[in-house]
Amino acid sequence: MSDYGTELLRRQLADLAKNPIDLVSVGLADDSNVYDWEILIMGPDGTLYEGGFFKARLVFPSDFPNMPPTMTFTSEMWHPNVYADGRVCISILHPPGEDEYNSQESADERWRPILGVEQILMSVISMLSDPNDESPANLDAAVMWRNDRAAFKKKVRQVVRKSQEEC
Repeated sequence: MSDYGTELLRRQLADLAKNPIDLVSVGLADDSNVYDWEILIMGPDGTLYEGGFFKARLVFPSDFPNMPPTMTFTSEMWHPNVYADGRVCISILHPPGEDEYNSQESADERWRPILGVEQILMSVISMLSDPNDESPANLDAAVMWRNDRAAFKKKVRQVVRKSQEEC
């Protein structure tokens, strides 16, 4: 773990404490480890996730900021861009450079060391508002989103209710 990465994360955590992002609460999972964050995201107004309280972990690699963190919802989540195990799949969390297997995603949409936690969290809120079914992590959710919007909405309402009961 680099001293630079550690200091950068401390600074970003302090900045988010002073200037919080709407709909998001951040903290450390363990006060002695700045590389493991607990996140609480409230479902954005006007979206299917409105009213939900979704817990997640943001785990940073030892070579941060050169490589991106991994974000995983620990609350149940039904979304085309979230794997069944809760891992978030959005471009900003993909390693830097070109991906030979995904021509839809350019290098400048992927992780770059100049990006920070705030940009990640804003991207996740945007993802909740506007799922990308072109490159899904959860194929079942993507197919339901495309072909049976009523069933998708019902499933998300169940997930939102469950998140409210857990908080």
